[in-house]
Formats: sequence, structure tokens, C-alpha cells
Amino acid sequence: MSLTDIAATLTAPGARFEMETVDIRGVPTRVWKNTPANLAQIIMLSRAHGAREFTIHEDERVTYEANYRAVAALAARLEAMGVQKGDRVALCMRNLPEWPVAFFAGVSIGAIVVPLNAWWTGAELEYGLKDSGSRVLFIDGERHDRLADHYPALPDLEQIFVARAVTPLGGKAGAFESLIGTPHDWAALPEAALPPVDIAPDDDATIFYTSGTTGNPKGALGTHRNLITNIFSSGYSGARTLLRRGEEIP
Repeated sequence: MSLTDIAATLTAPGARFEMETVDIRGVPTRVWKNTPANLAQIIMLSRAHGAREFTIHEDERVTYEANYRAVAALAARLEAMGVQKGDRVALCMRNLPEWPVAFFAGVSIGAIVVPLNAWWTGAELEYGLKDSGSRVLFIDGERHDRLADHYPALPDLEQIFVARAVTPLGGKAGAFESLIGTPHDWAALPEAALPPVDIAPDDDATIFYTSGTTGNPKGALGTHRNLITNIFSSGYSGARTLLRRGEEIP
């Protein structure tokens, strides 16, 4: 099949990758028709993978089901803290199982998650937290220590949760583990639904900072549709490759 024929097949009416035109902030835009509406639905759908491994870190193995349970538990804790739709929740840590849990917990209740560059200096992290107006910060121990001298300049940062702390915590800082335990504990968390929040596809979901090559980094807003489109587009690319080889799509 030619690429043109493959595209026509994959995007045909009724097909998995069917497209449609919708109005996004006054601009007619071609979008995938059959995507989940928001990232909360993405994490709920992930439960279908059950006992398959989702994250691996050293001797820690977190399944899709355990990851979902951790997300649901943390989302409920955030809601109980008063975090509301549109509030900024910052995330700054290296590649740890806690990262996707904090990310999906935030976006699942409509908060705008602000992933900060883990390589930034303390001053750069202070800038990102202040510029984004983040109320809550999830951070690992190494970056928490890097920020220690900068917290007094961040009065709007109400709560800090430190994963794998390496020094004693105090002030606004508490242990991430006090919220949902360690990754070894997540499979035993109670089964619970995500908090019910009305989240539209074009609601804001993230603020990612640019590289700032000519000045301070700029926060770029991303929507739920933005991120889900990237996920779905990867699936389309894989399906196109299979058809190009003459293979069937699973």
C-alpha cells in the first residue's frame, strides 16, 4: 500500500484513527476523533494492562494497576489539601516512579502540572516556581537540598513533598511517602476512583519551560488535547508502519 492509501485507510470514517475538524479557540483544527477526552481517562484506561510492569527503578517494580492506585490516592490527597482545577502543581525530580504518579495525580484533578528541569540550579528552580505561581511542589531529595536556600523567596509555595529525602525535613516540607507510601506499598493501596472533575480536551494541563537561550525561560501552556494528540499520533505512526510492511494492526 502507498502512504496515501494507508492514511486513507487509517483515517476513514469509523476507523480507529478517524479525524474531524473542531473549533479550538476560534481556529478550525483537524484532530483525532476517537481520543480520550483528558489525561484522567488515559490513566484509567491504563488499568487494562493490570499486572504488567509500568516503571522499573533498581529493585522496584510498579505495575500499571499499582501505579493507578497510587495516582488515585495522591489525587484524593491533593483535592483534600484544597488543590483545585487550574492551580499550579510543580514537579521536579529525576526519573523516579514517583514522577508519573505525581504528574497524573495533578492533571487528573484539573491542576496544571509544571515539570521543572531537574538539571536547573537552585536559582533557576526558584524562577520557575515563582513565574508559574505553583502552590504545591513534588520534589526529590537532591533537588530539595538544592532549593533549600531559595524557599524563603517563594511565599506562594504552600506545600512541599519530598520523595526520598536525604536530609531532615522541616518547615513547609513533608515526606512524599507520608501521602501514599513508597513504590513497594502502592499495590496494596485501596482501590478507588479518581476524584470527579469536569476536564475538557482543551483545558490547560501543563506548563513546560523553554530553554531560555536569549533570556529567562518562558512557560509554554499545553492542553489535555495537546498531550493526548502526541500519544495518539505515536499509535498512528506505529499502525502506518505495520500496514506499510503488510502486517496486521493488533
